[in-house]
Amino acid sequence: MTALLETKGLTARYGDFQALFGVDLRLDAGETVAIIGANGAGKTTLMRSIAGVLANGPGEVLFDGQPIGALPAAQVMARGIAMVPEGRKLFPSLSVEENLLMGAYGRKVEGPWRLDTVYDLFPVLKERRNNPGTALSGGQQQMVAIGRALMSNPRVLLCDEISLGLAPVVIRDIYAAFPQIRAAGASIVIVEQDIGQALKVADRVSCMMEGRVTLTGRPAELSREDIHAAYFGVHA
Repeated sequence: MTALLETKGLTARYGDFQALFGVDLRLDAGETVAIIGANGAGKTTLMRSIAGVLANGPGEVLFDGQPIGALPAAQVMARGIAMVPEGRKLFPSLSVEENLLMGAYGRKVEGPWRLDTVYDLFPVLKERRNNPGTALSGGQQQMVAIGRALMSNPRVLLCDEISLGLAPVVIRDIYAAFPQIRAAGASIVIVEQDIGQALKVADRVSCMMEGRVTLTGRPAELSREDIHAAYFGVHA
């Protein structure tokens, strides 16, 4: 069966610095895959490569079996891949609602996600819809960033470090939305430093270290020792 999203021998560079070394990743329709690893492991570079922010060889990223590795970010999004970037990157001059509407710009696709359904998912955003996006709490800003990505009605949602810097209760509330997002038809890739959180939500987990995948499997199949060794490069 053809994967919905796949990387094959993916490499990435920032100038002379090589950040990814032959990364293979597979996401099937309806799945949630978590990418874990320490700072500097290459997780964000992987997401940026998939999203078209970094150009790669055409066949290094496949979507529905079609090569998209050399496409620019706007064309990748138009095909149905949306990213929630690390740090949220909201537009400070726009209101919450205007930030959300930016997610639908240039993507004329019918789907479940509109302003009203995003507000149903995150009711606090409806209450704050006229506030500047950056005037919200960190957790609420993350909800705006997720909602903005959903407004493009993506088939694949890439979430980069969405729990970073947030309180545990806020993280719980954000992750509680993912079953509904998946039920509406999106497959999900989550980059997460919190191993426990990743194991709770993912169908499969890949661990990265120094630009390489060091472990892949289903959460129930991975021992704490295996994950520790793959994450840190040493055995517990």
